Amino acid sequence: MEMENKKNEYLISVTGIQEVDGEKDKIELQTVGKYIMKPDHAYIGYKEYDEENPSVSSNNIIKVENDNKVTIIRNGEIQSRLILEKGRRHQCHYRTMVGDMMIGVFADTINNELSDNGGKLHVSYSLDFNNELISNNEFYIDVQEKR
Repeated sequence: MEMENKKNEYLISVTGIQEVDGEKDKIELQTVGKYIMKPDHAYIGYKEYDEENPSVSSNNIIKVENDNKVTIIRNGEIQSRLILEKGRRHQCHYRTMVGDMMIGVFADTINNELSDNGGKLHVSYSLDFNNELISNNEFYIDVQEKR
C-alpha cells in the first residue's frame, strides 16, 4: 500500500486568477498531491493551507471528465462543490464561515491536456449570486510526476 501511495504522488502547481470589478488578484500554489487517471476521468487531489492562518486547511479534489466538465470539491473551513461544464450554468453550494449560499457557475473554457503521466488543465468561468456577476475566474493546473 505504501508503494501505491508514493506511485500516485505528483507535483501540482496551481495558478488562480480572479477579476472583481476590473481588479485582478493572482494566487500561486505548489504542492505535492495525488493524481489518478481513469478511462473516462481524472482526479487531482491536494491540501491547501490558508496564508494568514496556516493551521486552517482544505482538502481539494478536482474531477476532470473528458473535455467539457470539471468538478471542484473543497472540504475544510470553507466547503464547496462547483460544477464547471462548458457552456452550461450550474447552481452550486458554497459554505463559508459566515453561512451557506447558492452561487451560479458558468464555464467558458475547459482545456484538458491531462494524460496518464500528468499534464495541464486550464479552466475559465464566472461566478454569480442572484444573477449578478461576482467575478470572472480562471485557473491553470500543472501536474507532474514526482521524481
